[in-house]
Amino acid sequence: MMKYLLMLLFMIPLLNFYWVSMYMYMFMGFMFIFLMMNYNFITPVNSLLGLDILSYNLISLSYLIIFLMMMESFKIYLDKNFLSMFLLVMLLMMVSLIMTFSSLNMMLFYISFELSLIPTLFLIFGWGYQPERIMAGYYLLFYTLFASLPLLLGIFYINLVVGSLDFWFISFETFNFYFYLSMILAFLFKMPVPFFHFWLPKAHVEAPISGSMILAAILLKMGGYGLIRVYMFLGDYSMFYNYFWICLSLWGSLLVSFLCMFQVDIKSIIAYSSVAHMSLVICGIMSYNNYGFIGSLVMMIGHGFCSSALFCLANIIYERSHSRSLFINKGYLASMPGLSMFWFLLCANNMSSPPSLNLLGEIYLINSVMSWDYMTFMFLGIMSFMSCCYSIYLFSMTQHGYSYSGSLLFKSVNMREYMLIIFHFIPLNFMVLKFDLFALFT
Repeated sequence: MMKYLLMLLFMIPLLNFYWVSMYMYMFMGFMFIFLMMNYNFITPVNSLLGLDILSYNLISLSYLIIFLMMMESFKIYLDKNFLSMFLLVMLLMMVSLIMTFSSLNMMLFYISFELSLIPTLFLIFGWGYQPERIMAGYYLLFYTLFASLPLLLGIFYINLVVGSLDFWFISFETFNFYFYLSMILAFLFKMPVPFFHFWLPKAHVEAPISGSMILAAILLKMGGYGLIRVYMFLGDYSMFYNYFWICLSLWGSLLVSFLCMFQVDIKSIIAYSSVAHMSLVICGIMSYNNYGFIGSLVMMIGHGFCSSALFCLANIIYERSHSRSLFINKGYLASMPGLSMFWFLLCANNMSSPPSLNLLGEIYLINSVMSWDYMTFMFLGIMSFMSCCYSIYLFSMTQHGYSYSGSLLFKSVNMREYMLIIFHFIPLNFMVLKFDLFALFT
């Protein structure tokens, strides 16, 4: 009897390509985690592709997030809403991410980096919510392309002067400010750096849940990955100008943290909190020390899981109330107490509570920035306090208060949605136990 039950269990997914794809991404994600090497030198696949600790971590995150994206987009499967096109977009997204995070050649890295824009645009245009998604797509496209053209010109300049585009062979004796700016501007816009972040909240609000998850969890991290890679050869020259980016990020993050308190759209709060967290990552990378690089990697992984989970929770509410407004979505502690527990845990993780990766990354990053200049403690202290404020604001506004009378009759949370949040929560809080995977990075 057990033999037939097991056969049935393993044969059911093979009957549908949606389930096969989802299980494949899950399997590849776990495979990359288990194959993650405990040494920090490049493992060449061929002359153009190779992996190190940074690549292994981000590719594993990409596989797991795309698996969770497909799990959350179950409504597309039920409604048959261009399902085959959706699966194709997921596949294209995965290929572009793997190529980006494993490229050793700068031109291949640039092509893969820009290729990831195409499936993201398809997600926003094809499965977005409001007609404003067209404008959101334009914002995403033109902000990114405006900063990417100087990077392309910089790559041509490297090939002309050095004669090689391999990351490990690029070496300069003389730099100038324009070359330095062309190398980092595309990645700063992608992260995004404050005051150039306007495309991000707009794209998040208009994107479907799968688009919001991939934007928050992976695409922002491509900026951090690119900065770390180009700093391998920009070296000490960057120290002359990094103070500007650190000051800009600290001041902008402070303003964005206050801006979170004025939002009435759940997705907007989570999107602006992403800008505040990624600003700290920019500060860590720009401080150019070991604590900064390790903290940036840990924060990128932790924020990827935490922010993605918060968007999933927001979408679970949206599918029932058909609104993202804080004025309508209230009192869920009474109607969905099980989900309220996850709201509390993930809002706590968003404010860097133990034992989450966010706390570990924030400790490293605060040490890094404070060692750069001790006067930054004022900004860092207010930023940490404000992250606590907007996380509690988000939780209390959605879970407490009187329920909206028009949303009393809705279906309860199902097992798939609970498992989706648990799959975010476990790595976010238990990967701290395997911290050596990150500490070996530098």
